[in-house]
Amino acid sequence: MTARVGVVTFPGSLDDRDAVRAVRIAGAEPVPLWHADADLKGVDAVVLPGGFSYGDYLRCGAIARFAPVMGELVPAARSGALPVLGICNGFQVLCESHLLPGALTRNRSLHFINREQRLRVESAGTAWTGRYTAGEEITVVLKSGEGRYTADAATLDELERSGRVVVRYTGGAPNGSDRDIAGIANEHGNVVGLMPHPEHAVEALTGPSEDGLGFFTSVLAHLAGTVPAGADRSG
Repeated sequence: MTARVGVVTFPGSLDDRDAVRAVRIAGAEPVPLWHADADLKGVDAVVLPGGFSYGDYLRCGAIARFAPVMGELVPAARSGALPVLGICNGFQVLCESHLLPGALTRNRSLHFINREQRLRVESAGTAWTGRYTAGEEITVVLKSGEGRYTADAATLDELERSGRVVVRYTGGAPNGSDRDIAGIANEHGNVVGLMPHPEHAVEALTGPSEDGLGFFTSVLAHLAGTVPAGADRSG
């Protein structure tokens, strides 16, 4: 049976169609989910895409966390049952929803960044990275104005200790993220948030590489039971 992966659209989402395309290329059935609809339609996993939900008029993701669709998503994700990937603005939504610790703040330069970005996969033990190898380097796209990940020292130490840093910027974080962190996971490994955009690197024609496709094929392998989340987060 083909896995069904929901892609949520909030007012201001920009990359929902790109996420839908990535899901389809990976071999799953993309299911559009509207922010005002509390029903997840029985999907097997969910992607929160990039963009500017609600115009980012408060804090990025701060309003989206209260959307009706999050009412079913949050408890299912927190339980470890529902794989959820938050990309860019989606990462911000996950932090604002307290599904992931820390916060995303203005880039250190105070300028919007749009560039190809090299990342190192630190953990292959999540629902979204099982098709990678810890230490593998990939090239995707980074485009954000508020992409600097930050957290208190105790939280950062715990993320490192428990292997929950999923991807890290190579050569230093261009946005000033603490410890060069580009993405993290929750304790179950089913929820992953990252600032760069893997959905923009799924085919050679439209991206800098096809390296981002592994995030989407990984969750399909996880759902099929071939790559269990949390199996190995060492990196």
